[in-house]
Amino acid sequence: MAEIDVSQIHKVTQRALRAHGASDEVAGIMADAVSWAEARGNRICGLYYLESYCQQLISGRVRGAVTPSVTRPRSSTVEVDAGYGFAQPAFAAALDAATTAARETGIASLFVRHAHTCTALGWFTEAIAKAGMIGMGYTNASPIVAPPGGKTRVIGTNPMSFAVPDGDGGVAMMFDQSTTSVALGRITMAKAAGETIPEGWAVDAEGKPTTDPEAALAGSLCSMGGYKGWGLGLMVEIMAAGLAAGTPSREVKPLKAPEGAPHDLAHCFILIDPSIRPEFHAMVAGLAEAVAQDDGARVPGLGKVLLTKVAVPDALWEASCALSER
Repeated sequence: MAEIDVSQIHKVTQRALRAHGASDEVAGIMADAVSWAEARGNRICGLYYLESYCQQLISGRVRGAVTPSVTRPRSSTVEVDAGYGFAQPAFAAALDAATTAARETGIASLFVRHAHTCTALGWFTEAIAKAGMIGMGYTNASPIVAPPGGKTRVIGTNPMSFAVPDGDGGVAMMFDQSTTSVALGRITMAKAAGETIPEGWAVDAEGKPTTDPEAALAGSLCSMGGYKGWGLGLMVEIMAAGLAAGTPSREVKPLKAPEGAPHDLAHCFILIDPSIRPEFHAMVAGLAEAVAQDDGARVPGLGKVLLTKVAVPDALWEASCALSER
């Protein structure tokens, strides 16, 4: 396993995406997103997705040179049509308009529609927080989760993210998590490594608990905290597929399949201007101090040391480099 500079991951990703049909601007933004994930130890949303991105650029499942269309149908609503391209460039094109709307109205919604999967949702909410707004994000995915007590897949891992500004252009808190006990990629990685998975992560096709990743992939993932996580997953589904007018999870095809129709997902973001409360940032800072009284404790995202070098499996790095040399 090689130790690779995150900056090198950015360069290889950008070259690979350009080589497979992405525009310079799109390739740059997507390389930022991939290296962002890798620097935070989120391999599932980093290089792990690069081959899929490239395959889908070639097949046309994702469009790599589209210009997003931004509209503001209401004073507190911004919509961006990604044109079946990547979600990150579409979001970037609409962020200023959404931030302006939030400042003017106090709270604004940003809907990224007709888009590819967003992978690391925290990339988006962190950008909202750095723009001075509280950011909430919701997105859905292909069906892999059955309701507690059931066995029929209805929703995806359906992640959500929440980020808070620190008042100085930084982030005071940020979390990004699936509403399942574990992300689907952890199951596929365990299968590839020939490892078992902990009980409670998944059930088999009959709805019975399993530690076999292959049986888990044939069954469904478990919601975190049982019924509590199931409720959160449904909430995310309603925000993304309903409010943002995306595709319901049960109709979303496998996200990494190289060919097929575009994902056509929608991603829902809520921006809230905290300036209505002058004491807001002091309150958040005080909360962080209270949490940090115990050694090793911190609020999510605060004080996290970003990686400058990442341990990348040799096969994954070789494949990534080969994609960049196409």
